[in-house]
Order: sequence, then structure tokens, then C-alpha cells
Amino acid sequence: MIKTVSSELVVPSEETPKNPLWLSNLDLAARRGHTATVYFYRPNNATSHDFFAVESLKSSLAKVLVPFYPLAGRLGMDRNGRIEINCTGEGALFVVARTDAMLNDYDNFAPSTEMRNLFVPPATQPDPPCILLMVQLTLFKCGGVVLGTALHHSIVDARCAFHFIETWTSIARGETSCIEQPFLDRTVLRARLDRKVMLDPLEYISDPKYVPLTISTSYTSSIIKISRKHINALKLRCSDTTGARVSAFRAITALIWQCTCMARKLDTNTKSRLYTMIDMRNRMCPPLPSTYFGNAVIRTSVSAVIGDVISDPISHLARRLHGATNQGDDYARSLIDYLETADMGNLPRSGLPASDLRVISWIGLPVNNADFGLGEPILCAPALMYYSGYVCLMDSPGRDAGVTVVVSLEPESMPGFKELLFEELAALQV
Repeated sequence: MIKTVSSELVVPSEETPKNPLWLSNLDLAARRGHTATVYFYRPNNATSHDFFAVESLKSSLAKVLVPFYPLAGRLGMDRNGRIEINCTGEGALFVVARTDAMLNDYDNFAPSTEMRNLFVPPATQPDPPCILLMVQLTLFKCGGVVLGTALHHSIVDARCAFHFIETWTSIARGETSCIEQPFLDRTVLRARLDRKVMLDPLEYISDPKYVPLTISTSYTSSIIKISRKHINALKLRCSDTTGARVSAFRAITALIWQCTCMARKLDTNTKSRLYTMIDMRNRMCPPLPSTYFGNAVIRTSVSAVIGDVISDPISHLARRLHGATNQGDDYARSLIDYLETADMGNLPRSGLPASDLRVISWIGLPVNNADFGLGEPILCAPALMYYSGYVCLMDSPGRDAGVTVVVSLEPESMPGFKELLFEELAALQV
């Protein structure tokens, strides 16, 4: 039982610009809604009386909302009906809640709608004039806390969100000398005047002919940790005769794709498509600033007949993934040009056919750097997974701790998937 103690708006601690901010086509193509994330912290015995002091947390939030002032605004529309950010400075929602539960009661935490409703402020209407940032601090009887955040996906991608959290924690620790300011000018991703569309991007087209199976939002989720030793062995298994390097993301994703296709027990002649996202900041010409504050990711995918996914060595699947995730500036500019005249209201944004997967990578992002001065989180994870077939990969807490896999599947497929995955990992020579 979680009881709300207080709910208020935290505004920037200083005056901030009030001009509206234009959103790029990549922003408008993102899922329209808030991305909810949770951070679990065990109590620090030495300072348990002051662990996550509420007023201190609010004060640091007010300070970080100065450089990140768009998050204190509201989603709005310009005179032509295009979504934009109204930089009103109205503030972010800050909720404090308490529970008599112990943090250990959630040792087996798995993302779900129930968990999102417990630890993140209630979901609001995602359309204008909605709030853009919501935070909930849940205080446990044992002294532990859960920090739940919800940032509007039309405003930020994952890299931006973790940049914001990392900056917030730096301010809370009093370390302000090396803060990286967000780059707020999204016009660098405008469509070209002489639009050049290379090809119609399948990942941004709602094609009813492609959907071979019913889309289901019913899912169960699990959090699985893969050790660094197992990842290195898996990458070696995925290497080809040329000795080409295989990333942890591609090696793990190839194995997940294969195990999922086996566990779902679908017709082997059915096509399976695996979707993922590419961060284009370093792939644009010229590169975008690393602190670009907006959606700078594009969708890509690879498909194969399920029978081939099951029978092919995962080294082959990893190579196919490499080909699908190798796009550069030309493709990104073509996509932005395509979206300039696309029906944004008809883009596929959520849900998957029961044959498909969407794998999102947070590997390499500072997911575990959320230290407010009293220790890093013992767990950072999505609060919910939206639909079946959604997978998120991230670095596990601790040095050389491997990768955490957060996976959602149909309830009937999850036991078989986990059994197959653990068998494959156990068979690796580590």
C-alpha cells in the first residue's frame, strides 16, 4: 500500500527562456507518451536519517530545470497545428509517497502496469497541453527508496533522459564544475528544401498486409542478467572467419531473437521481423553534439523466416543485424525528408505482431550513474514494457557486471524462452 504524502510543481530556480521550441520530424515520429523508469536505492546506514532528503531533492531539481528548462514547459501546438514545446516554466510534477513495505519485498521486480502505477505519478494525457516531466519519490519503511521518473518521449530519447538524470545527480552532489549543457537547437534536423527520399522506410509505414498475426498487449516480463564472461564467449561464438568484431548488443540480440522464435512455437514459414533503434548523433555529417537534447534515433529492422532464424547459427543472425544497423547520414536525411510529408497520425508507434521483437539498447548509457550522493541505484529499469515482444538491454550495476536484459513476452512463451536462453548460455565455454 503506497500513500501519497505530497504532490507539487517544482519550477526552475532561475528565470528561463519563454520562446517555444520547434520539434523535429524525429520527435514527432516518436511514441506519443511518457517513458517511465524506476531507480531502486538501498538505505545508507551511515546517513539513514537524511537518506534522500525531500527538500534537498526538490532544490536540486529546481536547479537542473534551469539548463533543462524545456522539461518545465508543456507540450503545445503552433498556429499550424504542429506539436512544439511551450517553454512556460510551469514546472515538473514532484510527488512524495510512503509505504510500510520493505524494499526487499521487490527483489523480484519486473516491469508491469501495476509497478508503473505504484512508483511513477499517474499517466496523464500525452497530447497538448500535457506536462513533460513527472517524478515520484517513494520512501520505504526500511529506509530504502524508489525514484520513479516519466519523461515525454516526444521531447527526449533515452540518451537525453539519462543526460538529464546524470546532471540532476551531479547538482545534488554539489559537483557543478563539469556539467554538460544540453544542446537545444533541433533545427539541425530539419528536412531539406530539396527533399531526396531514397526509399520508403518500412519501419515508419503502417502496412496492414504485413501484419501476419494478431497484435497483443498482454505480456509478462522478466529481468535477466548476463555476465561479462558469458557475453565475451557469446561474442566469440558470433565472430566470423575474418575475425570481425561483434558488439555485445548484436550478439545478445541474435541469441534473444533465436530463443524467442523457438519459444513461441509459430509456423516456421512465418516471417519474423526484429526492430531496433540507432542513435544517429555520431553518424550525421557533421555529427550532432553528444548533448543534443531531442530524439536523434531512427528505427531500423531485419526480417527472416522463423525456420531460418531457428536453424541459422547466431553468428549469421548477428551479421544480418550488423547490416540493418549500419545506416549513416544519407539514410537519416532521407528519412527526415520522407517524414516531412508523411501522415504522422498514422505512423506505427506501438504494439507488434506476435511473430516480431523490438529490442532497444541502453548499453553504454549512464543508466547506473544516478548517484544523488548516497550511492548508485541497485536497479534501474523500465517501469513497464508496453506490449509483448519489447526488449531492453542495459549495463548491469557494478564494474564489469555484464548486461541486464529486460524482456516482455506472451505469458505462455516466457518459461520456454528463459529455459532456452539459460541452456544456450550454460553451453558457452567461459
